[in-house]
Amino acid sequence: MIAAAAGVLLVTAAVLIGRAVQNADGSLVVHWPPLLASWYPHAGPGTPAAVAVAAAVIAYGPALAGRLPWRALLATAWAACLAWIFSLAMIDGWGRGIAERLTTKHEYLQVISRFDDIGAALRGFDTHILIGPPGNWPAHVAGHPPGATLTFVLLDRIGLGGGGWAGVWCIVLGGSAVVAALVTVRTLAGEGLARRAAPFLVLAPMAVWTGASADAWFCAVAAWSVALLALAAAHRDCPGRAAGAALGSGLLYGLTCYLSYGLTLVALLLLAVLLLTRTARPLPFLLLGAVVVPVAFTLAGFNWWEAYRLLVERYHQGAGGIRPYAYWVWGNLAATTISAGLATVAGLRRAAAGAPTAVRALRTGTTTASGRLGLLALTALLALLVADLSGMSKAETERIWQPFVLWLLPAAALLPRDTRRGWLTAQAVVALLVNHLLWTGW
Repeated sequence: MIAAAAGVLLVTAAVLIGRAVQNADGSLVVHWPPLLASWYPHAGPGTPAAVAVAAAVIAYGPALAGRLPWRALLATAWAACLAWIFSLAMIDGWGRGIAERLTTKHEYLQVISRFDDIGAALRGFDTHILIGPPGNWPAHVAGHPPGATLTFVLLDRIGLGGGGWAGVWCIVLGGSAVVAALVTVRTLAGEGLARRAAPFLVLAPMAVWTGASADAWFCAVAAWSVALLALAAAHRDCPGRAAGAALGSGLLYGLTCYLSYGLTLVALLLLAVLLLTRTARPLPFLLLGAVVVPVAFTLAGFNWWEAYRLLVERYHQGAGGIRPYAYWVWGNLAATTISAGLATVAGLRRAAAGAPTAVRALRTGTTTASGRLGLLALTALLALLVADLSGMSKAETERIWQPFVLWLLPAAALLPRDTRRGWLTAQAVVALLVNHLLWTGW
C-alpha cells in the first residue's frame, strides 16, 4: 500500500508540476502531462462493454485462471484481453477509437503510396528523415526503421488496406503478447505464478494504448521473441525443438530492431532468460536468427546506423528538442505508473525486496519461482530506465514503452492471494478513468 501510495504521489506531482510548466511556456508539448492527452470527459459505445469486461475479470478471473486447463487458459486470456482492448477503444467509437488512429498526419498509412517501389523506398529512406528536405517522412515513419511502415504497406498489398484493418491488426496481434508473457512466466517461474499473473495481464491499464497503436504490434513481436527463447532454454531434452525455438526467437528479435530503434533493449530480457535458465545452448541459434532481418534490409539498401544517426537529429528538430529532460526523466515514470497500474507498482516493490536473495541464489541455481519472476520484471524495469535516461523518450512513453511494461505486469502475481480482487479493481479503475476523462492521442 505504501508503494502504491508513492505511485499516486508521483502521478499527482507529474500532473501538477507538468501543468504549471506547460501553462508557463508550453515546453512540454502535451495538453495533459504526463500523458499525451487532452481533458475530454465522455462516454461511448464501448462504455458498457468495458465496465462489464472489467467486472467479469475481477469477479471470475482469479478463479478461472486457477482451474482452467493450461491451453484453455491461454485462449481465454487472449480473448478476454481482446475484449478489454476493443471495449476501451470503442469508448471513442469505431472511427476515432480504431479506424482513424493510424491514418493521422503523423502515422504510417499516410505514406503507403510512396512505397509502390519498395526497393527504391528502402534505398532512399534515410534521405527523408530530417525536417527540411522536400518530402520528409511524417513523425512516426521517420522515428522508426522501415519495418514498421512496411507492415502496413504489405497489409495494403494483400487487400487489407485502410485504418480499420491496420487497427484490428495491431489490437489482435498486440493482445497475443499476453499469451507470450504467460508462456514465458510459466517456463521460467512455474505454472502457479503464471496463473496468478493472468488476470493482471488481461486487465492492464496499458490496454488503453494498445488499441490501436502500432506499438502494440511491436510489443507482440518482441514478446514472442522472449517467449520462444524461454521455450528453447527449457527444451534441453529435445535439441531440435530447442534449436527451432531459438532460431525463431532470433528472427523475431531481428525484426523487432527494424520495427523500433529503442527496442534493441529487448536484448536485456533475452539475456535475463538465459541467466535465469542457466544455459547458453540456445545462443548460437539465437544469434543466427537475429542476423537474418538486418542482412535482408541492408542488402535492400537500408542503413540502420545512418538512419538512427539522422533520427537523433530529427528528434531534436521537433518536439524532442523542446521538451525539457529535467521534467520528462521522471515524468515518463509517472506515465508508466498509469499504464502499468498500481498493482504493478506494489508487485515491483515485492520483486525489489526479494532481488538480493534471488541474485545470490541464481549463482547456485536455487532461485525460487518468485525470485525468478521478480528478476524478470526488474530486468524489464532496467531496460525501461535505460530508455528513459537516454533522453530519446520524452513523453508518449505510455504508448512507446508497452514492450517493457508488459513484463512489469506479472509482478502483481507476487501480491497476497486474498488481495487480488482489490488490486484488479484498482487496475480497471485507472484504465476506465483515463479513457473516459481524457482524449488520448499519438
